Amino acid sequence: MNSGQYGGVNQPPYGVYPGAYQTAPPAGVHTEKPPIAPYVGSLAQPAAASPEGPTLWKGEMPHDDVRDDPNRQAPAPSAPPITLMERLPGYENVGFQNEGFLPPPPYDASMQMPTIRPEVTNIPRISEDAAADALIQFASEHCCYGKKAARDCRILDMVHSSAFHYTLETFTETRATAWASQPFSGQPVDDPRYGPAPGAWDIPASPPQKFANACVKMEVPHTASVKPCHECFAMGFKRCWRCMGRGKVVCDSCGGSGRGMAHSADGHHRHESCVCCHGYGRKRCCTCNGDGRVVCGVCAGRTQLKWFIELTIKWDNNVLDHVVERTALPDELIRGVTGKLAFEEEGARVSPINHFPDETVNSASQDLVRRHSHSFSQSRILGQRQHVRIVPVCQCHAQFKEKPFQFFTYGFENHVYCPEYPQQCCCGCTLL
Repeated sequence: MNSGQYGGVNQPPYGVYPGAYQTAPPAGVHTEKPPIAPYVGSLAQPAAASPEGPTLWKGEMPHDDVRDDPNRQAPAPSAPPITLMERLPGYENVGFQNEGFLPPPPYDASMQMPTIRPEVTNIPRISEDAAADALIQFASEHCCYGKKAARDCRILDMVHSSAFHYTLETFTETRATAWASQPFSGQPVDDPRYGPAPGAWDIPASPPQKFANACVKMEVPHTASVKPCHECFAMGFKRCWRCMGRGKVVCDSCGGSGRGMAHSADGHHRHESCVCCHGYGRKRCCTCNGDGRVVCGVCAGRTQLKWFIELTIKWDNNVLDHVVERTALPDELIRGVTGKLAFEEEGARVSPINHFPDETVNSASQDLVRRHSHSFSQSRILGQRQHVRIVPVCQCHAQFKEKPFQFFTYGFENHVYCPEYPQQCCCGCTLL
């Protein structure tokens, strides 16, 4: 029989590994005939098959049955040595994990068009009636707040202002490659015979939606091949990880003694057969059902794997924002309400705002655009957009029963911020 062929009953695996395996086959229990020379290079071989029929090949197993552990987990699958994978042009350094992103092609700044920005006008304001109604609504939303203060208070002064919420979004695309595999069951194999593999950034792909996070994985064309499964050495089965191939385990209820302690109604104790193992002290392994082996989780029992270079494309919407608010109102409240969209701009690249009436917004725009321009060296920027919202804010000075207090009304929803509300505990409530 020629080297590289199987002596078993199954069809030989497609393809061979370049190089040589340096380790012996994993210990296990297999009933198929072991491979004679399934890989190129030296490979420790199990005993040859008997002419009379399949022989039982046993790897290293413990001499005694192991104690059953219901919490034991199956070991994580391994990866073959990287030297056994083909070195394809442009993908010589590809590993089995996405260890780093591929740098994108350079951006041509000469394609950016000049922007024309309109003047910002019509600053929104909150009326006195709207502020009074908002305070009554605020009190009704708190079960322990007295509503009399909201109804009978007198607004002495209203100071109108505007909060500015600037937001910069940068939509980026990153690409990474890694070797991936799937059980081979006869699906098409696009191998290098059909042409050279295209570059990672030459493969066309479009995001499902702009300025929204998404991720897709795809096979790089002309990189596939079929190889014997490295995890089970093309057997399709592995030694059971729970019973270590013995098919049975020590009963965890009686500890292998086969007897348990029973308590009678009169307070006496007596020994009787263990109800879990029926007095045998051993139980059939429930993972392999007593066979001593389990289906290989890597090839799903198919004995062969389709290997290919997998391209992972991630689209991320990176957001930075800045709030300009000059009262005691917390900035995070501005982010949660609506306001007037005073300015919006979108393009392949955006330049900092320089025309806004508030110079603080212009400075924040310059800082955030500069930070984003240096933050994505391993990504391709597909687009940017920026906008400014004007959120109305009204600081109200009021009085209830000669006691002054202040509250803030903000946003088109007329939300209220009033930490000094005079009736924060109604009748019947007790402050602890």
